[in-house]
This record gives sequence, C-alpha cells and structure tokens, in this order.
Amino acid sequence: MKLSFLLWLASALPQPASDQICLAATVYLEARSESQTGQMAVAEVAMRRRESGRWGKTVCDVVRAPGQFATATLSPGVVLDNPEAWKKAWKIAGRSIAMWSLPIDQRTFVVPNAFYFVVADSVWPAWAKGPPLATIGAHNFYRIN
Repeated sequence: MKLSFLLWLASALPQPASDQICLAATVYLEARSESQTGQMAVAEVAMRRRESGRWGKTVCDVVRAPGQFATATLSPGVVLDNPEAWKKAWKIAGRSIAMWSLPIDQRTFVVPNAFYFVVADSVWPAWAKGPPLATIGAHNFYRIN
C-alpha cells in the first residue's frame, strides 16, 4: 500500500481512526525494524509533540509537519510492503494513543521528555544541546532545547 493512499485515507476518516493511521505509518517508516520499545519510543515522540500543540493539534498534523517525520519527508509513492511490520506498527499506534488518553500520572513513558529522535549513527544534529536522553535501537532521543 502506498503512503499517499494511507495519508488520503487518514484525511477522509474521523479521529481517532485518522490519528492511528498517521501514527502507524510513522512508526512503520521510522522504526519498523526496531524492537517494540523502540517503536513505542518513536510513537511517544509524536504523541508528546501533539500534546504540546507546537507541531499541530492532531497526530496527522504533527507527523506531516514539514521536515519532521518520514511521512512528510519521503515520497508519497513509497510503498509500505511489509504486512507483518504494518500490523505491529498499527498495534503500537493503538497502544500509544490509548496510553496518551490517560491522565498524565497514569502514563508509562519510554523516553520521558523526548521531543526529537535521530538515527544514532548519523551526523550529530546541529540543534542538539547535550547528550541524548536515551539510545534505543538505532535511534537517539533528545529533549526540547
């Protein structure tokens, strides 16, 4: 299935279905080869950004913000061709959205305070001020500066 189809479908459906599609696509594209913990951490960053309101009011707004996540930086023609990875990403997205619907004191965070992540072996990001909060799988996670 193509990314463009998923994003169109998300635009046609009401929340929370649209948010789960957008979050699952992000988890799939950013972390499909990561552990469940790594995938939850990526989802957590998107959900934290949504909650802050700085990047948009919905998950779809957040993950489609220019230059922020793979859903906005990759070609819409990208094919999501691993059904097993999609199934896992869908479950992670659902769990993450459910967890973020809880009062803050009842949530369990993987990377508290992380608003950004980058591939761990990539060039040090110019915006990073200090060491990562955590490294999970192939990603370094950072707080807002």
